Amino acid sequence: MRFPLQLHLILLLGVVAALPGGRLQADTTLLNVSYDVTREFYQEYNGLFASEWAKTSGEKVLFNQSHGGSSSQVRAVIEGLAADVVTMNGVTDVDQLAKAGLIPADWSKRLPNGSVPYNSTILFVVRKGNPKHIKDWPDLARSGVSVVVPNPKTSGNGRYSYLAAWAYALRQAGGSDATARTLVKGIFANVPVLDTGGRGAATTFAQRGIGDVLLTFESETALLLRELGPEAEVVTPSVSILAENPVVWVDKVVAKKGTLKLAQAYLEFLYTPAGQALAAKHFFRPIDHSVLAKYGGQFPDLPLLSVPAVFGSWEQAQKVHFADGGVFDQIYPR
Repeated sequence: MRFPLQLHLILLLGVVAALPGGRLQADTTLLNVSYDVTREFYQEYNGLFASEWAKTSGEKVLFNQSHGGSSSQVRAVIEGLAADVVTMNGVTDVDQLAKAGLIPADWSKRLPNGSVPYNSTILFVVRKGNPKHIKDWPDLARSGVSVVVPNPKTSGNGRYSYLAAWAYALRQAGGSDATARTLVKGIFANVPVLDTGGRGAATTFAQRGIGDVLLTFESETALLLRELGPEAEVVTPSVSILAENPVVWVDKVVAKKGTLKLAQAYLEFLYTPAGQALAAKHFFRPIDHSVLAKYGGQFPDLPLLSVPAVFGSWEQAQKVHFADGGVFDQIYPR
């Protein structure tokens, strides 16, 4: 598996049912606009769902996928990209769709678990043998350590990494916003380049050979180990962040296209045992406890702190840290 260089693209993944005589027919087309590191998961998921949908409805479906930095993806939808469904890695991005009038403000109540069918977290990927002896968040701020992480202004991966480091500092003896600011500022002082999304950052680390450590979603670490083999290792920090992955159908689009029933079923299927098992296979943490138990060995046991619990709310975290002129702009003025 090679990481594509494009940071934003639409993939026509050909989940189309073949008809006798070699003809192809797609009764309906559904576009899933998602963030960088879900490509492989949704490619397989689309095939699984298409088979079930054909059995229950008799309808054949063509799926299109669009991937990039989460915030840029949401902006594209607001600006007219006709997404039937949006599958993101953070609440704030989906809330932008509500503010734009594309979905209702109470969108999170329409599906179980706040419309979050699976979760993730941030782990570290280091070079073979971990030559810089990176074990926990403070090591990322040490002199001589090069850190690869995407831009928190454009990437949910970057936001979660930033907030995880901040939360770690708050939990330490004598921890405060001042000590957290010092740690996070030190980490980003070691960042040589800010890619716009998580897959771009993975490409920088894996293919361009930049950095001693990559901060990325747990699901991406599995792909990187497959790509780099023994040349990379995963380090689990002492604490990390709970990365909730909300999903939503886009009311304005599905009403116009007549795809509400399909889009809703597509997202509801994520909560079924089959959907949950596939998420776990791709190293997303399922919310179904029985499925999680079957795959528990592949998910390290570590404290996962929720953004609302540490920062009050996602809205507050966004306003304080990532809005224009916020803390991130102050500590990383480049």
